Amino acid sequence: MLDLYTAVLGLLILLPLLAKFFFPYFWLDLKNLIGYIRMGYRCRSYMQHTPPITFLDIFLARVKKYSDKPLIFFEDEVYSYQDIDRHSNQIARVLKDYVGLKEEETMAVFFRNIPAYLSVLIGLSKISCTMACVNCNIRLKSLIHVLKSCKAKVLLSTPDLKDAIEDILPTLNAEGIRVFYLSDDSPTEGVEALLKRVKLSSAESVPFSFRANVTPKSVGLYIFTSGTTGLPKAAVISQKKIIMALHLLRLSGVHDKDVVYIPLPLYHGSGLLGLLGSIDMGATCVLRSKFSVSHYWDDCRRYHVTVIQYVGELMRYLCNAPKRDNDRDHRVRIAIGNGMRTEVWKEFLNRFGPIKIYEIYGATEGTAGFINYAGKIGAVGRTNFFIKKLFNYQFVQYDVDSNQPMRDEKGLCITVPTGEVGLMVVKISETIPFEGYAGDYRNTEKKILHNVLKKGDCYFNTGDLLREDHEGFIYFHDRVGDTFRWKGENVATTEVEMTLVALDIIEEANVYGVPVPGHEGKIGMAAIRLKDGCPFDGKKLFIHTKDHLPSYAIPRFIRIQEKLEITGTFKLCKTHLLRDGFNPATISDPLFFLDDSEKNYIPMTEEIYCSILEKKRKL
Repeated sequence: MLDLYTAVLGLLILLPLLAKFFFPYFWLDLKNLIGYIRMGYRCRSYMQHTPPITFLDIFLARVKKYSDKPLIFFEDEVYSYQDIDRHSNQIARVLKDYVGLKEEETMAVFFRNIPAYLSVLIGLSKISCTMACVNCNIRLKSLIHVLKSCKAKVLLSTPDLKDAIEDILPTLNAEGIRVFYLSDDSPTEGVEALLKRVKLSSAESVPFSFRANVTPKSVGLYIFTSGTTGLPKAAVISQKKIIMALHLLRLSGVHDKDVVYIPLPLYHGSGLLGLLGSIDMGATCVLRSKFSVSHYWDDCRRYHVTVIQYVGELMRYLCNAPKRDNDRDHRVRIAIGNGMRTEVWKEFLNRFGPIKIYEIYGATEGTAGFINYAGKIGAVGRTNFFIKKLFNYQFVQYDVDSNQPMRDEKGLCITVPTGEVGLMVVKISETIPFEGYAGDYRNTEKKILHNVLKKGDCYFNTGDLLREDHEGFIYFHDRVGDTFRWKGENVATTEVEMTLVALDIIEEANVYGVPVPGHEGKIGMAAIRLKDGCPFDGKKLFIHTKDHLPSYAIPRFIRIQEKLEITGTFKLCKTHLLRDGFNPATISDPLFFLDDSEKNYIPMTEEIYCSILEKKRKL
């Protein structure tokens, strides 16, 4: 009997070691699974409560618990949970009683990152209205478009954006969209300043009756897509979806003692939901008006930041900044974001220390996402049996030429084997709905795939090509539309961009495919920004691309720009580049052509251009 006890005890001692050897991610998977179960239970119980427990209710609960605790640090200003609550009460009263906003109406907010962003959002929630988060960088046609698409009744801005307001004010007046500044005085005739009224308004609690009719499906926010290839679309964010999105920080190990640094724009999902998720945890936020490489780590040290939010380009900027002796002198323990490339990831950890990185995959309008909670470099997430059942996603074969999923003889989509790249689709159901885009039925329908695995089913089309390896890690390959086909092969622009920026003379690269008359598919072209002080070296680039890329993926044309066009969330824009093509007569930037005979990128001329059109030059 003693031998049996000894054997059992020995097995129990060895069990964790055996589990770690045969299932190295077992405990992380289990912890994550428990987090998802808690998330699902919490969301369901909150939404089934009568009335539903919304983000506003969570905020008010945090105000009670953390009344005087700093919620936002902004430059030299400090705002407590109670400060934001009282300010939002004042704003709510002015918007309801003076501006005249009615229940379920939409107000567009056209701000840079300022603490009032949160006060306005909370204030609108208290009177059951919807906030449209408008990108402060858009102008003219795009600005008018987003306001009309979400049926905004009011536009609230600040005087620092007066030029953008004045450019479209006659149109707004004609459309019946009222405009106000959240300031003491107005520099624009016909636009009233509201801040004096706000300051004189009561800061006491707003009656619950003002929001008594809110349901889980009520629209809390409109967050616009970045419009990298067209006009922005207003993604519908319901009260239920806000509650689900809050859990990102919770699943990433953030707690109430953390200080979260948010230099990302609040008009975008990453920045705003990071702020709201911090409130859910009872944490403190450091809000910056605009991302700054030179001030980044000084801010982290000044405010004792422990959690940072990022997008991939932001991290690359940090890695490219001059090295300092105090690069590791900080308290940051967690980084949460998306889009970090493998080489940047490695450099970031090597330079700034062992920070736990939670790379995520998801989209503002998406129905599912992943978290790389295991820290596997290069992966955008990790999955397992339970997550597959929870989100019911698939990777299906995709035809780049037709921009459509491939289908079998029955008209159904074809799933890809593990390890191969496929279009990610997520089943739409009652529990995981697709809420679509406001006022945009056509684009909403374009994101829905029918008859995917069986007749009559519906799946959300993420528009992303990903692959899942045999360990369950998910890797991003490219965006549909960014991937192009040349010489019968699919070219992933992100992979080519990663290869180009690995060359020591190139700072940034934006790769895309351009059509060539008389040829099938599209040929590779890259807009690049050179590193400061580095001249363009066509021979060096030729050798680099030949060594690291298959022949069909090597960019045939190079366009050198002083600055690559990006969105406010650091996404590269391709619209103008695609339209310009490779015609030297219409492009003022330096333009180069890959000449195999000279083993060099040579200046693009009208003669070369014509020879390509006339098919006299082999590509």
